Amino acid sequence: MRDQQTSTTESKTACGSELHNSITLKANQGEKKMNKDIYQAITDRIIESLENGVAPWVKPWASCGAPRNAVTGREYSGINMILLAMSPFANPLWLTYNQAKAVNATVRKGEHGTQVVFFKPFKITDKNDAESKEKTIPLLRTYTVFNAQQIDNLPEKYTQAIKPQLDSFADNEQAEALLAKAIIEHGKPKACFIPTLDRIHLPNKVEFNSIPDYYATGLHELTHWTGHTSRLARDFNGRFGDSSYAFEELIAELGAAFLCAHCSINGQLQHASYIGNWLKVLKNDKRAIFTASAAARKAAVFLVGEQEQEEEQAAA
Repeated sequence: MRDQQTSTTESKTACGSELHNSITLKANQGEKKMNKDIYQAITDRIIESLENGVAPWVKPWASCGAPRNAVTGREYSGINMILLAMSPFANPLWLTYNQAKAVNATVRKGEHGTQVVFFKPFKITDKNDAESKEKTIPLLRTYTVFNAQQIDNLPEKYTQAIKPQLDSFADNEQAEALLAKAIIEHGKPKACFIPTLDRIHLPNKVEFNSIPDYYATGLHELTHWTGHTSRLARDFNGRFGDSSYAFEELIAELGAAFLCAHCSINGQLQHASYIGNWLKVLKNDKRAIFTASAAARKAAVFLVGEQEQEEEQAAA
């Protein structure tokens, strides 16, 4: 059965009357199991990609802008950006089956969609609690989107991707504005963020192979900069122990990927040597990639400013 016939699993699993009418701890436990399965399935896909030596967040479509909904224009962020990066499509525009149908377009027969996720607040009452207090927990939900390349008769206004940045040695104004937020010293022998000085060190721009390489490196270090105690105070020592440094590098990699996509820059993997460490973390904790992508998104929001989120509800 084609994926478009179930454009959102929420309509099949979360919106039934039984779930809404029976808010119990038992139901909550069942939902938690479903969430864990989604976490594991997504983590397994990313692990497989990393084991093949490919970081799924590094994708040529960055030069055409971040993946976004073709109808609403809203960018997909966090883990969804990684999931869409793992698709084989160069076009950054995506729609749900219903969105395509609404503009008189059709998903091509035999095409398979790509699942993305969102968190939906869900209220439960813990009957084991003497006071039967009601609380809200986030439940992970999935829905299916299709790339513009999978859809026929799509109106032209929904197929216009941002043109690539052709001149690889031209300054990028958006990236320059982001880097200007930090104190950066150029002419240094290596790229790094020094927390004690609260400064970023970078080689001179002309020493990089290309301007995109320069920006990818600079935005990687800028993501580290956001984690300083005076800003987001990012610290995962307690959770990841000896792997916390590699985990911070994963956050910086993802943050740079998100920012490069935002600035229409072809990002590059900065620390391939950490892939083994990342695999260890991901295999030990199925929620680690979600934690890392959430932290990276928080860093990007800190730098770029809050943006409108994907319109999950309307998209379905």
